[in-house]
Amino acid sequence: MVLGGEGGGDGTGAALGGDDAGMDRVLSALYGGPGPDQSGRGSRRQAGLGGSAPQVARWLGDVRTYFPTPVVQVMQRDAIDRLGIASLLLEPEVLAAVEPDVHLVGTLLSLAKAMPDEARETARTVVRQVTDDLERKLAARTRATLTGALDRAARVQRPRHRDIDWDRTIRANLKHYVPEHRTVVPERLVGYARAARSVRKEVVLAIDQSGSMAASVVYASVFGAVLASMRSLATRLVAFDTAVVDLTDQLSDPVDVLFGTQLGGGTDINRALAYCQQRITRPADTVVVLISDLYEGGIRREMLKRVAAMQASGVRFVALLALSDEGAPAYDRDHAAALAALGAPAFACTPELFPEVMAAALEGRPLPVPAAT
Repeated sequence: MVLGGEGGGDGTGAALGGDDAGMDRVLSALYGGPGPDQSGRGSRRQAGLGGSAPQVARWLGDVRTYFPTPVVQVMQRDAIDRLGIASLLLEPEVLAAVEPDVHLVGTLLSLAKAMPDEARETARTVVRQVTDDLERKLAARTRATLTGALDRAARVQRPRHRDIDWDRTIRANLKHYVPEHRTVVPERLVGYARAARSVRKEVVLAIDQSGSMAASVVYASVFGAVLASMRSLATRLVAFDTAVVDLTDQLSDPVDVLFGTQLGGGTDINRALAYCQQRITRPADTVVVLISDLYEGGIRREMLKRVAAMQASGVRFVALLALSDEGAPAYDRDHAAALAALGAPAFACTPELFPEVMAAALEGRPLPVPAAT
């Protein structure tokens, strides 16, 4: 479809009207396509939304009128990147007009400290819409996957009679089938540990809050809240740049976690891992998940020594270059290779894959590393 054009649609001979004309105005304001000015004289209109919050709010409303939600989110992202309207997101009337998504949340978090109080409350509402939606999509599958992993990890070989998993016991002993008695004589019993309500595993999420990791911070905060809701897991969430902030006490609400972060700044992975290492009390039952693009501003050698020491103590270490839908990000390939040499492959992970990654880590089996990574 061709939209816009001077004097009849760029030689098509078709003039625009109705919704087509409205779509053309919206697209031209963002991408700079030619179109008739308000007087209808056919002069070329320059791209731009100006510096007016009401004008931007109207444009955002028009975008939502003419385009489906996925397209709206792309256009909003382009408007922030191309036209520099991020500062206008501090205005409540602009925030009220946007279509909430993960990338918008990242932008809002980067502006959080500059927000006036009225805009901050509106921003929290927008952020909560996104986190609630993500939690609805991700929580049930995550809990189910990890509950199964924790049960399998807790399986014991000498269970009490009432704790025997007969289905798995029979399958494990099929080679001991006795034809004349038409039965299986089990030589190995498979069962589950009885302490179903006790903490079985500990998880530490260490999240790089540098500007490039915005989407990962959003997803990690939601997953952190889900993990913290599971009684069998003790979950700690640590955000870091060149400083470290422990947000564990805010895990009941991912919005509080997100507003406790400060996107931007440098990166000191070694300092963050040192903080996490000091708080590990049960190494053999602990999984540490580092979510970072590995651009280390601290001491590289110490970072790697710390990872090796944690692994030697029994900690399962997982390095995620990103936790988002964006695919493989830019990352420090030398650091990723060094971690892989230690037995901790670094790879990008989608939100859909994260429960499987965590399940494998909790069970102590190989991680489901995507083939393309």
